[in-house]
Amino acid sequence: MFERSRIALIGAVALAACTTAHAAGDPAAGEKKAEACVACHGPQGISQNAEFPNLAGQVDGYIATQLQGFKTGERQNPIMQGIAAGLSEEDMRDLDAYYAKQKRPEGAATDPQLVELGQQVYRGGNAKMGVSACMSCHGPTGAGIPPHYPSVAGQLPAYAEKQLLAFKKGERQHEIMSRIAFRMSEQEIRAVSQYMYGLRKN
Repeated sequence: MFERSRIALIGAVALAACTTAHAAGDPAAGEKKAEACVACHGPQGISQNAEFPNLAGQVDGYIATQLQGFKTGERQNPIMQGIAAGLSEEDMRDLDAYYAKQKRPEGAATDPQLVELGQQVYRGGNAKMGVSACMSCHGPTGAGIPPHYPSVAGQLPAYAEKQLLAFKKGERQHEIMSRIAFRMSEQEIRAVSQYMYGLRKN
């Protein structure tokens, strides 16, 4: 209970601070710069490859933060590190602004049993294992809290599962997500990924 309240408090503080956390980019400029992103992330940020994330409709500031992480090496990915190396901070803000304005695609999970478990963990966590409810940071509809807590609604299940497993195995680091994912079973991770895909952000 304490852990869940702590995460909810962190989310509230982030929400209060988000309006001054980053400078706004130019979505029109971002649209032109995003032409280089289409091959992996698809037109308007809707990926045609399950291994690459949807970027459309992401919360303000999150994409810019991740790009900065790739550039500094804080977040590891050979492809994205190479791309981010050539981006200025203005480029990152413009791309962020462009994708934030795009309409997120809506998905639908196909396994009812997985969805039931995913809903349970997403909304209620797993008290026995010390897993907090996902919605504490990502919201009941998966809309996220800018700029640090991303929208997860409609995210491709294969990509979401891959990232949660990376947090679990220590291949990707985050103060909160690493701890939570470590305590989740692989079945819970798969179920939550399916459930988030079917969430409606708005």
